Amino acid sequence: MAVKKQHEIEEVVAKTIRKYKLLFKREKILVACSGGKDSTTLLYILKKLGYNVEAITLDPSIKNSSRENLDNLKCFCNKNMIKLHIVSFKQEIGYTLDDIKKELDSKGITMAYCTICGILKRYLLNKKAKELKAEKLATGHNLDDEAESVMMNLLRGNIGLMARLGPIAGVVKSRGFIPRVKPLYLCNEKEIIAYSKLKKFPVVYKRCPYASSSYREIVRNELIGFEKKYPKTKENIINWFLRILPELKKSFKRDEEMTYCNICKEPSQRTICNVCTILEKLENKKI
Repeated sequence: MAVKKQHEIEEVVAKTIRKYKLLFKREKILVACSGGKDSTTLLYILKKLGYNVEAITLDPSIKNSSRENLDNLKCFCNKNMIKLHIVSFKQEIGYTLDDIKKELDSKGITMAYCTICGILKRYLLNKKAKELKAEKLATGHNLDDEAESVMMNLLRGNIGLMARLGPIAGVVKSRGFIPRVKPLYLCNEKEIIAYSKLKKFPVVYKRCPYASSSYREIVRNELIGFEKKYPKTKENIINWFLRILPELKKSFKRDEEMTYCNICKEPSQRTICNVCTILEKLENKKI
C-alpha cells in the first residue's frame, strides 16, 4: 500500500471531519493524548487546521512507559502552545493501574490489564471532558485500530458493541456523554508513522508493555498477516463496515436507554458502573 504524502494525510483528515460532521471551528475540542504517534499527529493536524484544541492525557503510571510518554507530550504541547490537562489514575481513582491489577490478582479476581485500563480511561476522559466544558472529545483511533475493533466484536458476536464504533462513537446521545470522534478514521497506521517521523514528533514507537497479552493483539497480528497476503484487507473491512453502520446504529439505538450509576452518577448501562464495580472489589465492599 502506497503511503500518502504529508499534505494528503492532512487533506484526508479534513475531508473525514467534513464528511461525517465530526468537528466545528467554534467548538472547544479536547484531544485524548497518550504521547504516542496517533494522538500526537491528531493534535498537530487539528491545531494546523485551525480548530480550538486542548490536550488531555491520563497517567496510569505504567512503569517507565507512562513517564516517557508524558514527558514527550509535555514537550510537544509546550512547543506548539497547546494547553495540556494531566489526569492521574492515582489522584482520581486512588490507585495506579499496577496497584489495581496486583490487588485484584491477590483477591483471585482475573481481569486483564487492557480491560481495566480501558474501563478507567473511558470513564475519566468523559468525566474530565465534562468538567472542562469540552464540546467534543477527539481520539487518535486510526483505520487499523478500527478494523481490529470491528473484527474483535464480530468474532465475539458483540454486535451491540460493534454498533458503537464508527467515526462518531456510540449510538445514544446524552448530556452525560461528551461526543467522541475519530478524525484519523481513514488514515492507516503506516501513513501516521511516516507523517510523525517526517515531522520529528517526540514519540516512542513501541506498544504498551501489556498489549502483548491482549485479545486485540491476537486479532492485530492476524490482520497484519492477512494484509501481507491480501493487500487492502483492513481498508475493505472498514468500507464494508461503513456501509452497514447506519442501519446498525439505528437498530441498536432503539434497544439502548441511558441510565446512570447509583454510586458515581456517571452514565452506565447498569445500576453500578464498571469503575465503581472494580473499586468495590478492591475495597471488599458489597454492591
